[in-house]
Amino acid sequence: MAHETDSFVYRLWRYDGAPGELIPLLQSAQEHFGYIPRRAIRYISEATHIPESAIYGVITFYSQFRLQPMGKHVVRICAGTACHVSGSKLLIESVQDELGIEVGETTADGLFTLFTVACLGCCSLAPVMMVGEETHGRLTPASVRRILRGYRRKSEAAGARPAAEATTGADR
Repeated sequence: MAHETDSFVYRLWRYDGAPGELIPLLQSAQEHFGYIPRRAIRYISEATHIPESAIYGVITFYSQFRLQPMGKHVVRICAGTACHVSGSKLLIESVQDELGIEVGETTADGLFTLFTVACLGCCSLAPVMMVGEETHGRLTPASVRRILRGYRRKSEAAGARPAAEATTGADR
């Protein structure tokens, strides 16, 4: 993470006090850390002389910013018209129950983050859920639970591999 911090610090170092720089600084922090950690807010506040409370206000106002890291598996459930009439609300409730989180939250183990989206463009497969880049369609509450448990099993199995194997390829 040192190179990520160095790049973020470089952008802060280049800050010249021009108005309108807060959003680009926050975007840079999120790009490098994957979210905006407390220490980045502190650095930005010191560099810009903007109170941390005002920075938090901006972060929480814009949906593009995150204060917590994303899970290893980002779950997106379509809430568009076709999915809605096909029961996406039940899917959302099933995921929340299975993972113990609400929309926008990440599980305590860092494995899953849940979002709803306006449309995934797979109306013929309604209701639809994406986990990472994989699309799952024609879902039921039971199939959603099976799919999530499958991802959990795969992640647990990957965690049991020797360290040298666990840090190669797609795991990076």
